[in-house]
Amino acid sequence: MTHISERPLGSPLPELQGHGLRLTHWRAAYAADVAAWLRGMSDPEFRRWNTPLRFVTDLDSARASLRAKEAYAADGTSASFRITDAASGTTLGHVGVNAINPTFRSARVGYWVLPEARGQGIATRALALAAHWAHTDLDLHRLELGHVLGHDASCRIAERCGFRYEGTLRGATFDEGRHDAFRDTHLHARLSTDPEAELS
Repeated sequence: MTHISERPLGSPLPELQGHGLRLTHWRAAYAADVAAWLRGMSDPEFRRWNTPLRFVTDLDSARASLRAKEAYAADGTSASFRITDAASGTTLGHVGVNAINPTFRSARVGYWVLPEARGQGIATRALALAAHWAHTDLDLHRLELGHVLGHDASCRIAERCGFRYEGTLRGATFDEGRHDAFRDTHLHARLSTDPEAELS
């Protein structure tokens, strides 16, 4: 059974629990959170598929990045969740509901998992939790998910969570490690009227 907190979007974010996970907010003031964020954002597999606007390369830039996430949560434009094991509290990765547009009732979702936590269905379970929260508590109608062409693992996660493939966007995201070149993106989306994902 999934429990969704009824607290409104803001800072701190609500905690979401279900599927053996607990999603909570990242804390720029906590050294362990900053270190985990740095590990995730600097991981070679993450960098292979993602090129952020501002690179996170050390503890200072990781802390600044988390402070920005906290500010976005406070103004309601984004919600960044730290994926943790429900029993131990160990940080496993990240899932975000970003670019929240209350007018069009839409947002974009993204996620990553730390190397030691991969292959356990964590991203799938965390995405299902975050998407349910976005559709219900935030009353969003459309959630979009984009991943670089060729990222088959992300494609499977999207499909398991009910994000239907809608097409390929040409040159829609930065190339690996560059801000002056682009690559194609697969676009998936899930509507609030679509069936809930059934996870075993």
